[in-house]
Amino acid sequence: MLRRFGRPVPEVFRDEVMDLIGASNSWQWIPYTNSYAVVDGRRQPSVSGGTRWGGGVWIHAWDLARFGYLWLRGGRWEDRQVLPRAYVRAALTPGPHGPDYGLLWWLNTQGKNLPGLPANAFAARGAGSNTVVILPEQDLVVVWRWHAGNEAEFARRVLAAIR
Repeated sequence: MLRRFGRPVPEVFRDEVMDLIGASNSWQWIPYTNSYAVVDGRRQPSVSGGTRWGGGVWIHAWDLARFGYLWLRGGRWEDRQVLPRAYVRAALTPGPHGPDYGLLWWLNTQGKNLPGLPANAFAARGAGSNTVVILPEQDLVVVWRWHAGNEAEFARRVLAAIR
């Protein structure tokens, strides 16, 4: 992606997604010390998606919820299509890694990833047990951080509490 955009992915993510959804300026996408590439004669960070071993996206719950809401709305924020609809559909379609995994999203097509939740529910799972569960049928985004439990059980309890 660095070569495709010609600039670091965190900059693209900030300019093309996070700023458009009103995210704070406190989130960070940190490259590993050995994850740099020379593109167009400049040494630029080539970041990973995870936060393993000290690199990746560091984000608080509010910004994570806004990002989840963007996905709940099919990539749309207010009157603007921030993420292409075709990309959102592709990301939420089972891929070559199995029926319950899309493009960086855990799907619930077989009811195994998020037991007891609808088949169209999907989730992102990050380091430190940080999760975002998207429940389209309920028009709900659930963010749970630094937990040691089951995100599906937590989401079911949230649903029970708001009914």
